[in-house]
Amino acid sequence: MDSVDNIISKLYSVIEERKQNPEEKSYTTYLFREGIDKILKKVGEESSEVIIGAKNNSKEEVIYETSDLVYHMLVLLVEMGISIDDIKQELYKRHSK
Repeated sequence: MDSVDNIISKLYSVIEERKQNPEEKSYTTYLFREGIDKILKKVGEESSEVIIGAKNNSKEEVIYETSDLVYHMLVLLVEMGISIDDIKQELYKRHSK
């Protein structure tokens, strides 16, 4: 059973799978087919929605929109061939300074 602790890694794996084996009715497949510009547009939109949620002082809205942002960021990472471990290593380097 999946746990909350590994959901980002699990989601990343599902996104990778969709890129390698597209499914016709998959939103993730749609994003990959549309390409980097569409993915970047969605990252920008979701970033703005997080900001709006914060300005509205709505925790629920920020949580919801941050979840959308994280998903679209993971799609971007997969599109660019960047792994979760690459991000972890960068965060570790910054924290270790």
